[in-house]
Parts: sequence; structure tokens; C-alpha cells
Amino acid sequence: MTEEKHEPVSYRTFIITWIVLLVLTGVTVGVAQFDFGAINVWIALTVASSKAALVLFVFMHLRQESVLFKVGLLVMLVTLIIFIGLTFTDILYREVLP
Repeated sequence: MTEEKHEPVSYRTFIITWIVLLVLTGVTVGVAQFDFGAINVWIALTVASSKAALVLFVFMHLRQESVLFKVGLLVMLVTLIIFIGLTFTDILYREVLP
């Protein structure tokens, strides 16, 4: 098995990513203060997904992984998004019986 050499990630990249994560956390807290109706869940999921993507690509070095690993992860995430989306759609449009 061959080992691939990866370039180290600079401290500057880590610091910028950390600041962006702090800003996104502030956005999450700010959005939670207002009622946007049913779209609150989608805003929260979008911000959380953005934060997760940053952590995956920068801190977990996903940028440096093989294409096969990235495709497998993408398929898994798309499947998860479909399940979560269908669940929220079902709950949003469910009729309450008397």
C-alpha cells in the first residue's frame, strides 16, 4: 500500500476557519431569536451543514482524501438529507385528526 504525502495545513487556514465557525454560531444564535415560521428549521439545518462542511474539509482533511472516499461520503450525506427532508415535509404537512 502506498502512502500519499499531504501538504500540512497552515495555521492561518485554521484561524480563518475558526473565525468563520464563530460567525456561523453567532448566526445560529441570532436566527433563534426570531420566528420565521416553518423556515426556522431549514435555516438552522443550512447553518449547521455549513459548519459541518468546514470541519470536514479543514480540520478532518477531507480535501486531501481520495476521490472514492469523497464520493462515498457525498452519497451518504445526500441520502441523509433526503431522509431528513422527507421527515420534516411529513411533519409540516401532517393533518391533525380530531
